[in-house]
Order: sequence, then C-alpha cells, then structure tokens
Amino acid sequence: MITAAQLRAARALLDIDQKTMAEMAGVSLPTIQRMEASLGNVRGIVDSLTKVIEALNRAGIELLSEHMYGDSGGRGVRFRRAESPPVQSS
Repeated sequence: MITAAQLRAARALLDIDQKTMAEMAGVSLPTIQRMEASLGNVRGIVDSLTKVIEALNRAGIELLSEHMYGDSGGRGVRFRRAESPPVQSS
C-alpha cells in the first residue's frame, strides 16, 4: 500500500507535477489529486492505484514500507539502487 505522503514525495524526487504524474500513469489529473489528498493510505480504484505504482517503478522509484529492512525507519521513497553490471570472466 502507498500513502498520500509517499506519492507526493515520489513526485518531488522525480521533480514532476501532478499533471505529469497523471500522464505517466495513464490516469486523470483529478485521480492524482484525490490520491494525494487522502489521509494515510491512498484510496481509490485498484486499477488506478496499480497504474500509479507501476509508473513510479518505471521511473526508478522504490516505495519503502515501515520496517522494510529491519530497521526502525518508517515509510518512505527513494530512487532504486542501480543494478550492478554483470561481471565478465576472462
């Protein structure tokens, strides 16, 4: 599940506005506005929520859930770590 704060933070990391986020996800601008106005977890149609999360994933955003890595950190967002290039043997 994604929170409204995570969605706003993800947009900030990507330096995009709500209209651009809507275009990336293939949803309407009012849909993004409603999602970001939610209290706590984003509420909405599952299909729209899935499209938004997939768009964030394509843009390189990783959504962090509470205690995701065993630390005491809360929810958040970050850029996904770059994949290490394959090691070539000689």
